[in-house]
Amino acid sequence: QVQLVESGGGLVQAGGSLRLSCAASGAISGTYFRFNPVGWYRQAPGKQRELVATVTSGGSTDYADSVKGRFTISRNGAKITVYLQMNSLKPEDTAVYYCWVKGDYWGQGTHVTVSS
Repeated sequence: QVQLVESGGGLVQAGGSLRLSCAASGAISGTYFRFNPVGWYRQAPGKQRELVATVTSGGSTDYADSVKGRFTISRNGAKITVYLQMNSLKPEDTAVYYCWVKGDYWGQGTHVTVSS
């Protein structure tokens, strides 16, 4: 069984920062994690789930246009963890954020609410 556990969500004022973490365990070995893309998606109320950021095993990153310059994705292979540093948060960033690992593995989601 695969487990992806997100943490770090919460309520923050516009302009503030949050750091999300996602720790993988279970059937996802450290080797699998290190050699596959991982990322973050989000789903706002009434909207479809959308990509926020991904990072490959080689460290190449990809970001949604709406978060470029504000969010940074990183990964720690030894800890089998992926992070999302979110700065200059906006109310439109309010959503449930999901961790993803290639192979269609998903976390349960963590809520991020940005107040204006």
